[in-house]
Amino acid sequence: MFRKIEDFQKAWQYEAEMTGKVLSTLTDASLSQKVTADGRTLGFLGWHLTITLGEMLGHVGLKIDAPEQDAECPPSAAEIAAAYEKGAKSVAEEVNANWTDETLLEEDNMYGETWSRGMTLFYFIAHQAHHRGQMTVLMRQAGSLVPGIYGPAKEEWAFMGAPALP
Repeated sequence: MFRKIEDFQKAWQYEAEMTGKVLSTLTDASLSQKVTADGRTLGFLGWHLTITLGEMLGHVGLKIDAPEQDAECPPSAAEIAAAYEKGAKSVAEEVNANWTDETLLEEDNMYGETWSRGMTLFYFIAHQAHHRGQMTVLMRQAGSLVPGIYGPAKEEWAFMGAPALP
């Protein structure tokens, strides 16, 4: 749970940058990659992260500059990445403009539960990390380069001349 806006902003800056890094690595051809016939595609997951910026934080009164929840996923990886970047920047601005450390303790009804706003911001980031992890698996299956998030990826180790762990 976040108790200070400054702490959220530091975490959000990194997490949004890493999600942007993943999204910018996608190609139009990779967007259709999925694990199973009835599974979510890589494009769906990237778009889900993008529209969730406004959907989730809209429940707590923030007006994020992101596509509406029912907006169709664009066929272009670049469009998804650009929409995410715009929305992620808006998240930082809206939280700074509308909330204080004290309002992080306020509670809201979120998906049938009661969460403090500090907890909402924590789950907001955790939700993104969860789906970003799914995306990296699909990216590897699609033959795409996988960027490191919390440390170097296999390809980045090789570039540094270090053996990747098995």
